[in-house]
Amino acid sequence: MNDAIVLKYPISPDDFTRAGEASSDVKGKLKQLGVSPEAVRKVAIAMYEGEINMVIHAKGGEITVEITPERILMILADVGPGIPDVEKAMQAGYSTAPDEVRSLGFGAGMGLPNMKKYTDDMRIETELGVGTTITMEVRLG
Repeated sequence: MNDAIVLKYPISPDDFTRAGEASSDVKGKLKQLGVSPEAVRKVAIAMYEGEINMVIHAKGGEITVEITPERILMILADVGPGIPDVEKAMQAGYSTAPDEVRSLGFGAGMGLPNMKKYTDDMRIETELGVGTTITMEVRLG
């Protein structure tokens, strides 16, 4: 028996007006399901950071969220340039965001570090010129 709830969200590139809608929707659904406030907070922060990264750096993509009684799994798959140096990208403050993005208040270089900080498990698969898939998990209970 599969008790999983699966949600899918298309993410558009450069659409800062809608950035954050997917993570906000998931946050609301998790609250309705009675997920602990701490787990909701972790998921909302990690997913928002990933969503913003997709808007800034990718040419679109999709976020899939799988909710089970044991965990919340977030798969962020984009069509983008890929991450040339994952180790460097994981350093707090490192950013490749263009100046116009920074002027909007984004691109401080805390996205990936925060995504790792607020999840129990995070994996990055990236291929230059193809895209990046980040899988994050927040365990429940």
